[in-house]
Amino acid sequence: MKLKIHAALSISAMAIPMLLVVSGCQMKNSSESGNSSSTNTLFINTNSSTMGATSNSAAADNSQNNVRDRDSSTQTPLDQGNSPADLQLTQQIRKMVVSGTNNFSVIAQNIKIITDNGQVTLRGPVQSDAEKTSIDSIAKGVAGETNVTDQLEVKNSQ
Repeated sequence: MKLKIHAALSISAMAIPMLLVVSGCQMKNSSESGNSSSTNTLFINTNSSTMGATSNSAAADNSQNNVRDRDSSTQTPLDQGNSPADLQLTQQIRKMVVSGTNNFSVIAQNIKIITDNGQVTLRGPVQSDAEKTSIDSIAKGVAGETNVTDQLEVKNSQ
């Protein structure tokens, strides 16, 4: 019984510092002068820049997009066709968008490419008008001029 308790305490002693590091907290040992005892002090980092937030950023609220996407006329990734032809069109366009030759921003590389019955819908934010035009041209080159619906949005640069 003592062995089980000792093993559990050892595992806890190793797990807590790892959790603190992952969560951005730090545990420091501090010894009192002249005394051999030590205490553990927990410091929580509340610096917003290390937590990924900035003081002038807007709230992460995409409620309007979610309401728009409830409309059955709007294509979402759930509408992706499963036919081999649809999957191949989506794959070809995606490969060209994420290839390093176009130098698209990470935002542009993560757009939604939805193909259903040969009709391609492009959705999501891009960094510039040039990216929007280039991605539209890529899709039209693969799927055909009349088979692409461009719903890409140029993200406001801040």
